[in-house]
Amino acid sequence: MPAVGVPARLLAQHTKFARLCSSPSAAVSNGLTLQRRSYVTPSSSKVIFSGIQPTGVPHLGNYLGALQQWVKLQKEADRDTQLLYSIVDLHAITVPQDRAYLRQCKREMLATLLAIGLDPDRSTIFYQSSVPAHSELMWILSCGASMGYLSRMTQWKSKLDLADNANPLDQSSKSKLKLGLFSYPVLQAADILVHRSTHVPVGHDQSQHLEFARECANGFNHVHGKVLSAPETLLSPGKRVMSLDRPQYKMSKSHPNPKSRILLTDSREEIRKKLRVAVTDSIEGASYDPVQRPGVSNLIEIAFNLQNQSEASSPEDYARDLEGVSLKALKDHVTEAVDQHIGPIRERFESIIKGSGRELEDAAELGSQKANASANATMKLVKDAVGF
Repeated sequence: MPAVGVPARLLAQHTKFARLCSSPSAAVSNGLTLQRRSYVTPSSSKVIFSGIQPTGVPHLGNYLGALQQWVKLQKEADRDTQLLYSIVDLHAITVPQDRAYLRQCKREMLATLLAIGLDPDRSTIFYQSSVPAHSELMWILSCGASMGYLSRMTQWKSKLDLADNANPLDQSSKSKLKLGLFSYPVLQAADILVHRSTHVPVGHDQSQHLEFARECANGFNHVHGKVLSAPETLLSPGKRVMSLDRPQYKMSKSHPNPKSRILLTDSREEIRKKLRVAVTDSIEGASYDPVQRPGVSNLIEIAFNLQNQSEASSPEDYARDLEGVSLKALKDHVTEAVDQHIGPIRERFESIIKGSGRELEDAAELGSQKANASANATMKLVKDAVGF
């Protein structure tokens, strides 16, 4: 049914516009002529963006997979490189959340980011929900996002335990699927594009989402002129840490067994107990073979990735130094390596979380101010380009 008061000519043009947003190459064939403007990005420096869900205190997998790289980027990036690290609490509510628990998790995540060494004066550390432009740009991008493209994304399928070939219009999918979860990639694209990020650190399993962000940027720019930056992949050297009780799966906060993971705030005794019952095998001695000995190899990789003085250049090389060591001795060795590395983080976290709260409030406020300034500069260009 036509919208009341909207001329048929404008409805036809809007239909062409929406089709163009989801397939920019169709501009000529659709015969749609749009006024385009060119905008100049204020700075040619790098803008690096990355986000993490507020799941409370991160585990060792989170740290070695991403957070350690964030600190490294802060240390090694040029001074004119803008670093933005977001606690993506809007993404968190795509699944049901208890509000008190969510607030606690946000606070613990922020405290952890400070504890691992991120500096609020150097890096922009902020809660996603404190920057309204993320949601605003999401809506604008949603108006051009293709349902077909989104239906092929893996996020909503994995969250709902659906098959890879599931269709959002299937009855079994529709009964579970919420709009927020389905449009998750659009918000993720907005997170990146609203700061005109030039580089995004990603692991191999996240490349699909970054490609969608590039599609959104290129589609918008094709219609409106060069406003948004299509980000490049900054392939993260982050390490894949496996579960202690199921070494064929990644370490995860969602696993019901707390002994499957090591938290960055675990005490030395907690670390020792978890590693003592970590799944290995019945083969004598330590050796690196991820296929035949996944549990033992996971422990060797953990120790290798946390090494301080070792000259080993690979887990295989590191394992040679452990040749002849019993599995009990290997677990003791890994306990020492983990505790030495996360001990200072644990102490710093406790100091922050048990303090007056002022340090967290100041960091959140500074991050919000800096992130809003960055996002609002982009939205000014976006709104002008769209016609708002």
